[in-house]
Amino acid sequence: MDIAGDFSVLLGNYGIFYLQGIAATILLSIVGTFGGLALGIFLAFGKKLQPKGKRVSVQLWQWPIKVFCQAYSIILRGTPMMVQAILFKYGTQMLGVKWTEILQGVPVFNGWMVAGLIVITLNTTAYMGEIIQAGLNGVDKGQVEGARSLGMNDLQILFHVTLPQAIRNSIPTIGNEWIVNIKDSSVLNVISVAELYFMGNSAASKGYRYFASYLIIALIYLTLTLIATGILKMVEFKMDGKKSKFRFINVLFHYKTKEA
Repeated sequence: MDIAGDFSVLLGNYGIFYLQGIAATILLSIVGTFGGLALGIFLAFGKKLQPKGKRVSVQLWQWPIKVFCQAYSIILRGTPMMVQAILFKYGTQMLGVKWTEILQGVPVFNGWMVAGLIVITLNTTAYMGEIIQAGLNGVDKGQVEGARSLGMNDLQILFHVTLPQAIRNSIPTIGNEWIVNIKDSSVLNVISVAELYFMGNSAASKGYRYFASYLIIALIYLTLTLIATGILKMVEFKMDGKKSKFRFINVLFHYKTKEA
């Protein structure tokens, strides 16, 4: 078995497949993570609603929101994204959505990519909701009381006190979710999303060089996750107010979140 020769043939003849797959995977992971973060903030606040003991008029709109957010979180976190993608595909097709006609003729970034972006964003929302909720619970209640004593209303406290701290406290976990999305985007190939795994498999089928192609795919995923990890650690380092004196590789392997 000439692995080096297979590598040369695959990258030489079908390198564009891997490049397109990398671009698609990066797009899916970024949109899924930050789109899910935006929606997850609303999900977290919906789950934190306390309608009990309030006026009936308030309970009438708060209870449905709270129940929906809790059910959404349980269902989306309790089922595999692959199954969610298949249900989304066939469910929307039953409703008349024709994904093949969206961006028709565009390779890779076509209607199926749009469907994949929706699926990964909705899936990530459930996890981000839990992450933000944990971050909100970690904010010192004394700071909220102090903000009220300064005359700040609930919205001002939310946007200037609790939410920024919740997001800051959640950055490591949000980063982990981004890394998970880089890898888990591969399951979207079941609905024909042309991400890295899909394109690598397509390249392998051209000359039946499956082992070499999957090894290339694995190395690319490893590289992407290492780069993402390094970026996130440098962001944390910067947000801690420290001046970076390390090169990227040092930050990646020797970074400490807290000084001894």
